[in-house]
Amino acid sequence: MTLPFSQACENNKQPILDILHPLLVNSRRVLEVGSGTGQHAVHFAPNLPWLEWQTSDLPEHHPGIEAWLQAEPSANLRAPLHFDLRYSDWPGDYDAVFSANTAHIMAWPLVQRLVREAGRHLPDGGLFLLYGPFNYQGRYTSPSNEAFDAFLCSRNSEQGIRDFEAVNEVAEEAHLRLEQDNAMPANNRLIVWKKYVG
Repeated sequence: MTLPFSQACENNKQPILDILHPLLVNSRRVLEVGSGTGQHAVHFAPNLPWLEWQTSDLPEHHPGIEAWLQAEPSANLRAPLHFDLRYSDWPGDYDAVFSANTAHIMAWPLVQRLVREAGRHLPDGGLFLLYGPFNYQGRYTSPSNEAFDAFLCSRNSEQGIRDFEAVNEVAEEAHLRLEQDNAMPANNRLIVWKKYVG
């Protein structure tokens, strides 16, 4: 099959990896929630050879992810799991969870479930890393994000750019402490929370 392609993934994969690399130096198993085209996974895994990178997504995205895994195989890269936040149980034991460009696509209750499940299942010191656009204090960070949000809401009323404060509140309730909020290309952020037992 033709490899699915996202120009956004192509543009942001190295800036994201530059931040992931030092953060994940002590991680051993990473769950990627919403692997999409698979481009991030095939770029990250060979550059983080000490860990296992587990892809996951809805079944309709699996053929594209698998095609990328076949085109650019890596010994530490795992075939996609069927993981649907509406129905699925948490898929296993991981010491880090990464998700890119999913929070604005999922309905808000599913974003909440993702954060809560990560907080519930990560070990003490485990990392939850969320990439994408966010609003701050109810405001857009750029005109392009405002236009993107209008497009999302016109397509599906349950979609939209999330408020950082709302996501962080759910994270704190799930024993996830904010560690980093990194500015990224194209008005995105890579936000890092660490699990603490308290």
